[in-house]
Amino acid sequence: MLSEKIFLALYLEGPLQSWGFDSQYSRRNTGLMPTKSAIAGMCCAALGLPRGSDKEQAFLEKFGAVRMTAMAVPRKVAEKELPVRRLQDYHTVRNTKTAKGEIKDCHITHRQYLTDAAFGVLLEGDPSLLEQIAEKLKDPVWGLWLGRKTCIPSAPVLAGLKKSREDALRLLIGENPIELFTRQEEAEHFAEGRDTLPDSPVSFATERRQFSPRRVKILFGSKSKM
Repeated sequence: MLSEKIFLALYLEGPLQSWGFDSQYSRRNTGLMPTKSAIAGMCCAALGLPRGSDKEQAFLEKFGAVRMTAMAVPRKVAEKELPVRRLQDYHTVRNTKTAKGEIKDCHITHRQYLTDAAFGVLLEGDPSLLEQIAEKLKDPVWGLWLGRKTCIPSAPVLAGLKKSREDALRLLIGENPIELFTRQEEAEHFAEGRDTLPDSPVSFATERRQFSPRRVKILFGSKSKM
């Protein structure tokens, strides 16, 4: 008898990460946890699904049923935890269009990043879907990045695939209890959530990017500093 669900563990580590969910125009902020839209985009890149294609739409419909847990995993150097900070970049873009349709030579934007962060992401869902993602993450069709193309992973993203949540968590945090780590979980019922994020992707098509709301709750770890 096949299991109705399986657990895919991802490890996201890099000198820079950026997880936008409310960014528009000249200010591109970052949240403190990976967004579901970014994880879905990473999976689409691994699978080689073109933006706005029928294959992408079919994948995103299935991915919407996947439950996601993200947790902050402090990085250590010489047994000392690295502090996670927000970095704001003064960024310029050339040859952009104004509201009047004219070409502007140089436009200033402000973009935020997290420095020295690491996260564990647990995806829970249909075995055939997550097995397909796991296989492609070993040898992705297109490049993977941590929110933006400038944010390249410094460690393999695929941690592993397990049949139980406990085994999948061990791939990310070892024998440590999950209660030590600050984490963001999807709420099964609206009343259980504490916040609503517009980061569940419907379409990544360039001209019609669409997202639906996702209800989440934050659980603060007893020792984690995020």
